[in-house]
Amino acid sequence: MRKQYSSKQFLKGAMVLTVAALLTKILSAVYRVPFQNIVGDIGFYIYQQVYPFYGIAIALSTYGFPVIISKLVAEKLEENDEEGAKDVALTSFLFLCIVGLIWFLIIYFGAGLIAGWMGDPHLVPLIQVISLSFLLLPPLSAMRGYYQGKENMLPTAVSQVAEQSFRVVTILVFSFLLVSQGYSLYTVGKGALFGSIIGGIAGIIVLIFFFALKKEPLLSSGIFTLSKGYLSIWKRLLKDGTAICVSAMLLILLQFIDSLNVYALLTSSGMEESAAKQWKGIYDRGQPFVQLGNVVATSISLTIVPLVTSAFIGKKESLVREYSQLSLKISIIIGFAASLGLINLIVPTNTMLFENASGSDVLAVFCVSIFFSCLILTFSGIFQGIGSIYYPAFCIIAGVIFKYAGNASLVPAFGTMGASLSTILSLAMITLLMVLRLRKIFPIRLIDSSFFKTLFVSGAAMTLTLQALMLLYEIVLTAGMPERGMAVVFSLGGVFIGGAVFMVVLLRGNVLSQEEIGFLPFGSKWVRLMEIIQPITKSR
Repeated sequence: MRKQYSSKQFLKGAMVLTVAALLTKILSAVYRVPFQNIVGDIGFYIYQQVYPFYGIAIALSTYGFPVIISKLVAEKLEENDEEGAKDVALTSFLFLCIVGLIWFLIIYFGAGLIAGWMGDPHLVPLIQVISLSFLLLPPLSAMRGYYQGKENMLPTAVSQVAEQSFRVVTILVFSFLLVSQGYSLYTVGKGALFGSIIGGIAGIIVLIFFFALKKEPLLSSGIFTLSKGYLSIWKRLLKDGTAICVSAMLLILLQFIDSLNVYALLTSSGMEESAAKQWKGIYDRGQPFVQLGNVVATSISLTIVPLVTSAFIGKKESLVREYSQLSLKISIIIGFAASLGLINLIVPTNTMLFENASGSDVLAVFCVSIFFSCLILTFSGIFQGIGSIYYPAFCIIAGVIFKYAGNASLVPAFGTMGASLSTILSLAMITLLMVLRLRKIFPIRLIDSSFFKTLFVSGAAMTLTLQALMLLYEIVLTAGMPERGMAVVFSLGGVFIGGAVFMVVLLRGNVLSQEEIGFLPFGSKWVRLMEIIQPITKSR
């Protein structure tokens, strides 16, 4: 008989998986700062050109295939069919062996063609190294999916954190050693990408360790024998797994488009090669900003899916609308505040993290993508919760095509500023498509106009405060104070001051309930502040 899990155990497992996902996203964003400081802008360009291939492999082995495998395993376990559950995992493993091998062969032997498309033939060996990550896809996906289907989230969580931790440490250590010994930046990039393979192997070892602890056989005598109904399993993996993966790969796919044509467009427009590499590397500084800005939105998306799903299955339309409204409000607040705050603080923040303020105007425009990507992540979570997994994928594919065309039109005219603009336009298009669809599902207005009025007033107050702070920053630098040291002080100080001003004005607007405020980062502290502010507001 299948072990019965309580809802408390299930929620605990879901929380473990959510924490692991957040930790891996933070690690994935933060390591790029010291890495760029080690290798410089051109070294960062080299790495970022090839990184999207690894990002795609990670999305497939973390967010796509394991989710579908876990559903298939859970269905068998609901029927008390333990052998059937193992059979699903093995059948999925065989399918993913084929998928992983095909992708490996295409990327490895097509490396010359891909590098030519990117306009940099020196990238061939780096692309071949990262193609190995697709060979790690079958064991990572099958084992994670099997455990998640059994409602045991710990192996998946530990393997994700281990994979990212080993990867980050290896990348930084290899990069430092290779740069200090005078190797070329392309060799350094190859060493850094090899760190991603080490991370994947570490993740597999962790999963095997959990199997050994449970004394569960990894392989059976019939592993290479296709079971009855294998085609239906393969179809679900291909169809549903791909749809979920595309939704999870939004930022990676946009990075991939930038890798394909931004550098090539810069050089074909007359820019000298080393300058084009440097400017592409400076443009890539924007990725950590967006990733960190999306950490909270990711947690909201991971939290909202089970809530919306439960309400939707129970046919509680008002509850579905309530959860959707809540998640959208929080995402709008966080995305708007993070984007606007970074735009105001971009010069000292750029200097603090990346040693100089080069490309700050380009990065300021790029930071607008935090707002749209936060919304898209939340919309995707809502659609997934109501069982509509294909529409977000359709929107994102349309946006990626639009991004490619946007780069081709704007980069020759405006350089990397054109790439930033095309990113914003493509994300705005995806957001619009999702809003239009959601309004058909919920014909009434989800969020009142007074909310947006208060939001804009809060943003204006924060902007005025931060611009005054930036004026002081310029005065301090003119007086001869150390630039990077002052950048640290004003960046971190600006985050606290700007965030406090934004939240005080927002709370005075009385557009959020105490329950809604509780979902914000440091929610309990904002609730206590609201209790102080509200009497003042009510007395007016």
